[in-house]
Amino acid sequence: MMSGQQVVFLSSDPEVLWKNRKPLLRSLDIELTERCNNNCIHCCINRPENDARSKERELITGEWETVIDEAAALGALNIRFTGGEPLLRDDFADLYLYARHRGFRVIVFTNARLITPRIAELWARVPPLQKIEVTVYGMKPESCAAVTRNNDAFAEARRGMDLLLNHGIPFIVKGTVFPPTLPEMEDFIAWASRLPGMDSSPDFPLFLDLRHRRDSEEKNRHIGALRLSPEEGLRILTRDPDAYRRGRMELIRRLPSAPDDKIFTCNSHNAICIDAYGKIQYCLALRHPKTVLDIRRNTLKEMVTEFIPRLREMKSTNPVYLGRCGRCFLRGFCEQCPAKSWIEDGALDQPVDTLCRAAHEQAVFLGILKRGEKAWDIKDGRDRICFLEKSFSNRI
Repeated sequence: MMSGQQVVFLSSDPEVLWKNRKPLLRSLDIELTERCNNNCIHCCINRPENDARSKERELITGEWETVIDEAAALGALNIRFTGGEPLLRDDFADLYLYARHRGFRVIVFTNARLITPRIAELWARVPPLQKIEVTVYGMKPESCAAVTRNNDAFAEARRGMDLLLNHGIPFIVKGTVFPPTLPEMEDFIAWASRLPGMDSSPDFPLFLDLRHRRDSEEKNRHIGALRLSPEEGLRILTRDPDAYRRGRMELIRRLPSAPDDKIFTCNSHNAICIDAYGKIQYCLALRHPKTVLDIRRNTLKEMVTEFIPRLREMKSTNPVYLGRCGRCFLRGFCEQCPAKSWIEDGALDQPVDTLCRAAHEQAVFLGILKRGEKAWDIKDGRDRICFLEKSFSNRI
């Protein structure tokens, strides 16, 4: 498919793409592999690059093409290829072209090490219509090697990004903040701001995920030791206090105002995921066996029209969850969700203390909580939010 492929190009304006359309599925995340050519000290998913067992279990080219066809039939217009490192797949170029030929806008998450002249030329000739997203693991060879445990990672990633620049392929960069990279954060932000594809500050996941498959207590202990505290996270978030407040106001306006015992309150945009082995998931992080279907036995349509609606009606019976998250006026402000509960505790509705503390620290900073208050005990939470909105509006 590399030569002579006819590709359908669509507008990149979502208002045009979805005008007069009501797709059953808006976007699909495809995790092509869990294998990666890095071995990052904080990674929540990676398998070794040459893990034969993992490679044998992965969906083959034809199976992925069938998935892409199903997604197109449901009206989806966005596909995100991720991993692991998706460029490790020998058939990546074929799958990319297949998705573009079906009219999809494509996002690729990559560490950039495997971007070759051939891949860069492909993206230049057949643009993905979305920016490539590159995760950067250090601003120096030493810090990058400390994170990736690979001495070649820095040079190869920079070479890959240079190929993108030289071919005029838009891309953005993301970072991760934890002890090995924290001293370089400001340098990273300054460098990122000079890249032509960057139109905002780079994203930084602040609170590292544990292993999504709950497959290694040893690795989880190591990841946990690398995590920033809620207080450290707040200091990073509020480097520019006014910008932070502006960014939080829209989220705060959407916070629920009444107690709620439902477990699933996220993902209202009809987006689903498929892991490397064919499990259809609510999101990439949620791998609880009761929340997934198998693409070899089920269809994407079943997931979207039958299974997910049932998930969204699930109610908690956990008294701890009902007494905290179910009553909390900050629900939706913190990162608590079924996926985080699964990763941390193997359940769908167990409060995650680290995330709860982080939300409370931010609420104290914004002035909607006093130090020592618990948000689930507050009766006038909506009034506090309205007062904050009014005060902020008066300031600007």
